[in-house]
Amino acid sequence: MNEDFYRQILNKQQQIEAVPSNESITEWATRVIRLLYPEQSKKIFTSVAHLQEEFKSLENELCEIMNATKACNNCNSEKLAQAFFNELPDLYRLLNTDIQAIFNGDPAARSEFEVIRAYPGFFAISFYRMAHALHKYEIPLIPRILTEFAHSKTGIDIHPAAQIDEYFYIDHGTGTVIGETTQIGKHVKLYQGVTLGALSVAKSMADTKRHPTVGDNVVIYAGATILGGDTVIGHDSIIGGNVWLTSSVAPKSTVYHTPRIKVLKKEKQQ
Repeated sequence: MNEDFYRQILNKQQQIEAVPSNESITEWATRVIRLLYPEQSKKIFTSVAHLQEEFKSLENELCEIMNATKACNNCNSEKLAQAFFNELPDLYRLLNTDIQAIFNGDPAARSEFEVIRAYPGFFAISFYRMAHALHKYEIPLIPRILTEFAHSKTGIDIHPAAQIDEYFYIDHGTGTVIGETTQIGKHVKLYQGVTLGALSVAKSMADTKRHPTVGDNVVIYAGATILGGDTVIGHDSIIGGNVWLTSSVAPKSTVYHTPRIKVLKKEKQQ
């Protein structure tokens, strides 16, 4: 290999040497979540002042991360970090509705503590909620790092730009995919293997709505695939397992797949 190849690699390294690792960015987010939900941590705070100091430290750290990643060329990282932390009470409220939805919707859940501590759906949703809050300020890279971290841990892939309302519940979750321009209403429940995706992945469609809209009080069972930006699932509908949908469904519909299953007696299989 010639020397120009090595120089290209070296120049890239010099350009990104100040950028924090994905691990340090996700560690920051984890500490924010653990501050909101001490059920996930053993760290004890003895006063409001101590807690305020910790939040301020994390706010300063976010500002440093944004500056290091050059997240915004023409924005004030300090003001954006402050705005994000000012939004934490609403983020906390939203996450509490998600916890309630999971606890109320899963007969296997014994306590909210268990949901917070052990459920992959809540883990993925909490990182998505943080990432979405950052995405709304048009901060690049960091939101995607957060949701991809949750994806790697849970198998649940939620794009940070997706719009998801309160009381959201992902049951089991492995293999669930929620695309960038998806819109999801209140009290929606998804099972494992659900895909809310696009009919086309052409780059020219980057700025168009490519993913479905799901109304309030919808349940989508395992393995269902719903595609297309014009596809709307009406409120109070049930989408059965393994359904493939590329067109809209009226409110209060039940959609199901009817496979043909043939069972043979053992002697006939030989």
